[in-house]
Amino acid sequence: MVSLIQIRKHYGISAVLIRSENMEVVNNQQTFAQIKRILNNHSTLLDAYGLLEPMILGLFDAKRMSIFQRRRQHQDLVARFKTGKETLEIKVPISPMSIAGYVALSQKPVVIDDPYNPTLLQSIHPRLRFDGRFDKDSDFKTQNILCVPIMNAGVLMGVIQIINKNDGAFTEDDLKLGNALALILGDKFRFELGGTHNPFDLLVHKSLLEEATLKDIQATTPDIKAFIQRLVSEYRISEDEIGNSLSIHYQVPFIPYLPDKYHRFENESRLNVSYLKRNYVAVIADAHDKPIVLMAEPNNAALLMEIESAMGIDSYEIAVSLPNLILQYLGEHSGSSGPGEMSDILDEIGSSAEDSDEQIDELSDDAPAVVRLVSRILHDAKRLNASDIHIDPEKNAPTRVRMRVDGVCRDMNQVPNSHHSAVIARIKIMSNLNIAEKRVPQDGKLAFRMNGQLVEVRVATIPTVAGEGVVMRILASGGAMPIDKMNLAPSNRARLEDMIKKPHGILLVVGPTGSGKTTTLHAILGYLNTPEKKIWTAEDPVEITQPGLQQVQVSPKIGFNFAAALRAFLRADPDIILIGEMRDKETAHAGIEASLTGHLVLSTLHTNSAPETITRLLDLGLDPVNFSDACVGILAQRLIRTLCGNCKEKYIATETDIAFIERQYGKELMAELNVKTPLELYKANGCEACGNTGYKGRTGVHELLGMTPELRSLVYKEASVADMKVQAAKDGMRTLVQDAIYKVIKGDTDLAQVQIVGGE
Repeated sequence: MVSLIQIRKHYGISAVLIRSENMEVVNNQQTFAQIKRILNNHSTLLDAYGLLEPMILGLFDAKRMSIFQRRRQHQDLVARFKTGKETLEIKVPISPMSIAGYVALSQKPVVIDDPYNPTLLQSIHPRLRFDGRFDKDSDFKTQNILCVPIMNAGVLMGVIQIINKNDGAFTEDDLKLGNALALILGDKFRFELGGTHNPFDLLVHKSLLEEATLKDIQATTPDIKAFIQRLVSEYRISEDEIGNSLSIHYQVPFIPYLPDKYHRFENESRLNVSYLKRNYVAVIADAHDKPIVLMAEPNNAALLMEIESAMGIDSYEIAVSLPNLILQYLGEHSGSSGPGEMSDILDEIGSSAEDSDEQIDELSDDAPAVVRLVSRILHDAKRLNASDIHIDPEKNAPTRVRMRVDGVCRDMNQVPNSHHSAVIARIKIMSNLNIAEKRVPQDGKLAFRMNGQLVEVRVATIPTVAGEGVVMRILASGGAMPIDKMNLAPSNRARLEDMIKKPHGILLVVGPTGSGKTTTLHAILGYLNTPEKKIWTAEDPVEITQPGLQQVQVSPKIGFNFAAALRAFLRADPDIILIGEMRDKETAHAGIEASLTGHLVLSTLHTNSAPETITRLLDLGLDPVNFSDACVGILAQRLIRTLCGNCKEKYIATETDIAFIERQYGKELMAELNVKTPLELYKANGCEACGNTGYKGRTGVHELLGMTPELRSLVYKEASVADMKVQAAKDGMRTLVQDAIYKVIKGDTDLAQVQIVGGE
């Protein structure tokens, strides 16, 4: 039998060394037991920190330590417990821009012998940096670091960082100690943060599901998507309840499918849609284009690192969602899962693009997938109530499909570059355009049916260096809006009614594209449309139809333009004439002549304000005397977003708010607003009804200029816009910004929308 002395001699290990190692293990175990007792005797880690700090530093024979705690529902870490006299809070993002942030992101411990060595840091991660600003603010210098993630139930709770070992560098034994300590702290963090051990524990806690049933479903349904579908369909648990349970477990926000609030985030990365769908990940963005990585399992550090690396972004949020909701952000839609789904179409197109080496131009324009793709784009746009669809080609990159919803353009889908020409050709065929002509712009029109309703779309193709682009405007369908729904201020409503009751003259509605000019004109026509009045309209295109009106579609291609239509109307004995747009000198001259010969003429113009319209028309060569005699009024307008009536929140206006209102409206005019003291305003809040944006719908702000003798004399003299604006204000005109202020005080909108209209 070999004696213990022989073993010691053989391996050169002294009895003293073995004894000291055994004693160190016993001491460490005693220290861990003490740490557990201290944690159990204190309600929070902050309360226990003063007793823990010397014990942990002694355990590692180190000078400093920090415990970074992950902020609940945030993508950053906060160190509230620090060594020394400094009491400032340290916040670092969960990203490679700091050592603690990298350890949190990767969920892997690191030992760094010299944090000031960039080569060493880059060997761990190409973008890893050491934030040395805390060293600079004090006399302390960081020499080496042991950093370990604090995990519990597979979820990141925080990070512990041990700094500057007294004797040499941190060892493998220190790393093992750090991992063991992190397990103890993880239990405390989990308790303190109120998390759960299983992603669906909250459902059991709320008695929505039996624990035995949960275990049985998890055992028999390993796929997360199928598992959640069973919870919804078989056990009638709502998606919000499941999302809330996941949020509590993973300590990140839950985001449902809110297409009005979030859109696909797009940058230069080439993230494969199939890869994202396979892993249930979507990179989305809010209205400020701030990226959010949406995951079904946010604790998957390896996947998150891959996404972070592929996207090449430093700052982003992480959120959790259900697999089916993530797939909707990637292009799939709830409802039928037939071949018309966007994801299936794009998959089909993507696979054919990979399998085929054919030239782009040889691809059939009526390939079934392309036909369905265009149809799906049109239907999605109508469903989202979009005003425009943009098909934007890019060189050597997928074609972007964007839609403008409530005035905001957002990315919706990507079409493989190989199928761009086929998509454009399909749209051209539907619009009766020349598919062979790709060098010059073309205009056309198409129509499709959705839920039995005919939807008309105006199409414009534009050649670019990357290929042909297409912009499609979805035309308003249905009847005219009643004038009562226009939300005119009482003074504007009374003055406008006086103007349109005159037997002859010209009334212009002005504003940029998409500001609701046509809607306003048809609201006025609806008010004037009585059996005694004969009304003719010339429009391009006819968007809104009304019984009792004779509406004509102009066609410039065959020489039937607005001026020609106007001349034809004069032979038809009308009382009121609507001309879609005064886009040239000829139409403007004809409109003025018609108004001077006993007709009421309504038309539009693309100008920014009412006084500016006068100088624009005079610049076209109109006679100032004729124009001032003919003009009865000019209505300028814009559309601004209105607050959601379901969730808007009342508050007392601050001194800054009041000063802004007085500056924009004019202190001397404030009495006409009948402002109460204290002034109560409303602000955006957010709820399910408005997609958590705080806004729902849009309303008009108006600037109504009436032609008075004083203003006529200024027009005769061709005075400046500033002079005419001053006179118009004396005559009762209130600017767009002033009208927006009125609507803020009325509670329709908030001050942020006033600034968009033109405030400071």
